[in-house]
Amino acid sequence: MLIGIDDTDSPAGMCTTYLGAVLARRLIHNHMRVREARLVRLNPNVTFKTRGNAAVALEVEGDPDRAFTLACAIVEELADFSCDKTNPGVVVVDRRPDPAFYQRAVTDFCEISDAVQILEAANARYRGWKNRRGLIGATAAVSSIFADATYEILAYRDPSRWGTPREVDKESLFAAEEATFPHTWDTVDVENHVVVCVPHTPDPVLFGIRGESPPWVMAARSLIESEKPVLEQIWVTNQGTDAHLIPGTCGALHEGLSYQVRGVVAGRPTTGAGGHVSFVIRDGDAEVRCMAYEPTKNFRDTVRALVPGDEIVTVGSFKKGSINLEKMNLVVPARDLRIKAPLCSVCNKRMTSDGKGKGYKCRKCGAHAKDPEVQECSRKLSAGWYEVPPTARRHLAKPLCRGVPESTKGDAIIGLIRKRHC
Repeated sequence: MLIGIDDTDSPAGMCTTYLGAVLARRLIHNHMRVREARLVRLNPNVTFKTRGNAAVALEVEGDPDRAFTLACAIVEELADFSCDKTNPGVVVVDRRPDPAFYQRAVTDFCEISDAVQILEAANARYRGWKNRRGLIGATAAVSSIFADATYEILAYRDPSRWGTPREVDKESLFAAEEATFPHTWDTVDVENHVVVCVPHTPDPVLFGIRGESPPWVMAARSLIESEKPVLEQIWVTNQGTDAHLIPGTCGALHEGLSYQVRGVVAGRPTTGAGGHVSFVIRDGDAEVRCMAYEPTKNFRDTVRALVPGDEIVTVGSFKKGSINLEKMNLVVPARDLRIKAPLCSVCNKRMTSDGKGKGYKCRKCGAHAKDPEVQECSRKLSAGWYEVPPTARRHLAKPLCRGVPESTKGDAIIGLIRKRHC
């Protein structure tokens, strides 16, 4: 069977993965075999999410009725029902439902009624609490098939320590990163000297190490010095796979979806209030604004180095009329041409415009010139992929240490927009 659980945490505490790890051990105690523990990230732009929009699924051999009873009991025991956004769902199915539901949940939006329809067709055992929104994630989790997968080991704190400062040795985390990168990633942000894998919310997670295989995440975990965890679990997951991305084109993007979009930089990037950097890309007559927000830190310097005419592929979520950049590919760099008014050959002073289409005029001696002065500046930015630092990376975003997005290898042009399911 497959057991799916979602929406049991809140910004103030709990973690659905912790609840799933505890359930796995109770199932084993009840003489059931847990074959796999799966952490499933879904559309990161869903406004109803409690924190990271993750659901869990357990693949189990045993009695489905007993498993369903245990799953419901642990939700009632551990879920944070005090939060308005916490609306748990539990699903038990004998076989995997149509994976198309998972694909839609990770790239688009789903309704509770959609999930119930899938569950009824599958003769599933299911239960939702409060408004039952957790049934969406739970159904997506049990229907998930990963085209690409990574792993994460999560260490959990003793309940008596929840809400207190975590005791994790910072230098051991940097040592683990140095010893295992690129086979593990996002343990720390080396360039900004920031710890990434230790959360700051008052939930059960002590730390989490992400990597390409169980041996590699275990190797990194063995180097970490910390308070003693009460529980540890390795999850197979879609984190770091770009599973949320779909092809898109300028002028045809939908709010809350995540895209790869190709275009030409239309003007020089500008830095606004708060240090946020913006620029516009154009494809024919259509254009869209791209944003690199302050939390992306040094990535903004890369964005500032773009020049008009650069052909790029942008990757990120479309929100409030902008693509919020996760990474970008400078496909064809343009020449960085700076146009200035010419110097007067008589006075050696910079001329000024004499009016639209009238060229330039020296305000001192009255001399005229037709053409501007064109200077070509050397480029510091070369063709290739650039990404936000680990401290700003979203769960689903594929780090470049794992390779570039498949759809853009070999300078491939992004194709037609995937038809949105309405």
